[in-house]
Amino acid sequence: MSRREMLDVVVVGAGVVGAAAALAFARDGLQVALVEAREPVRWRADEADLRVYAFAPDNAALLDSVGAWQPVLQARAQPYRRMCVWDAAGGAPLEFDADGFARSELGWIVENGLLVDRLWAQQAAAGVRIHCPDHVVALQQDATSATVELDSGRRLKARLVVAADGAGSRLRELAGVGVGGHAYHQRGVVAFVDTEHPHQATCWQRFLPTGPLAFLPFVEDGGGGGVAGRRSSIVWTLPDAEAERMLAMDDRAFLQALERAFDGPLGAMRAVSRRAAFPLRLQLARHVVAGRVAIIGDAAHAVHPLAGQGVNLGLRDVAALRGTLRAAGDGDIGGPERLARWARRRRSENALAAYSFDGINRLFSNEAMLPTLVRGPLLGMVGKVPALTHLFWRRAAGV
Repeated sequence: MSRREMLDVVVVGAGVVGAAAALAFARDGLQVALVEAREPVRWRADEADLRVYAFAPDNAALLDSVGAWQPVLQARAQPYRRMCVWDAAGGAPLEFDADGFARSELGWIVENGLLVDRLWAQQAAAGVRIHCPDHVVALQQDATSATVELDSGRRLKARLVVAADGAGSRLRELAGVGVGGHAYHQRGVVAFVDTEHPHQATCWQRFLPTGPLAFLPFVEDGGGGGVAGRRSSIVWTLPDAEAERMLAMDDRAFLQALERAFDGPLGAMRAVSRRAAFPLRLQLARHVVAGRVAIIGDAAHAVHPLAGQGVNLGLRDVAALRGTLRAAGDGDIGGPERLARWARRRRSENALAAYSFDGINRLFSNEAMLPTLVRGPLLGMVGKVPALTHLFWRRAAGV
């Protein structure tokens, strides 16, 4: 690219959110470059990625609009039709059912690695200019453009630069944007297990004083998903020391602890993968726009995984920013007033989600008497009010 050539958008970071952003903008006819530090590992059907998402319908529609959703479905995605949430301290469960919303499914359980792989595979054909391996080392801005300097020495000038390079975003730092939040001193322990009884295409979550334990239905190797499937992805939130202890256990001891903690309808369990754990924290960027830099995904907001909304929030950043750029027409897509409107909307919605999940975690990950007495009945009350049930699901599904 000529040093004088002006791109429309430079996206930094090619995870799910960054790759989706680059692809969406390119499909809309913009000149886009994508910067990524390392080429993604190719997805393999015989080696499931431990990191999975409860993927919402609005974001499936976004990926479908850029040609990436059907390749994901053809590879491996588990639809889920029900959700059941209950508290170990008692009370009625909170349940969601696809039939009640006149849908064939509430969403899909999809692997991070598969999403990245299929999004990455579409970039070149869409005309995205890929700079990989490379990373940003400097940022300069003026009234009409932003320029990122890469470690390779290349300089990319654009009307808009998008920071999608994760919670530790270097580009966010170069733009002078700080973050607020706190560590939860918890980790999410993840693994795949097979269960004695079918998962019933249901996402199960039990709140425990140590943190929530989720069982997410997953397609078995060979395609044994659906109501007959018995494989689940677990996400078990535990205090740091307890998570370390769980990782150190042999399979037999771990499964015994898991069965006791879940105490649910899936019966005995068998380990079918290794275990891993990742630290949890609440983190919000103090601003999501700095000049001509827009900050999206984990670079803008890291939230507790108890509702499975992290990647969904990030892709909603993309969809909203895409709408903003489309509305610009022949105007300046990186203009400050235009970006400010997008920023107000997304930061408000993301902050509301982040602090809502934080409050739920504090309420349920708690052995104090008062929270214990009220939280079970609270779940049951929500489940008995159809309007509230629909409201909660519609917010989670983005519809």
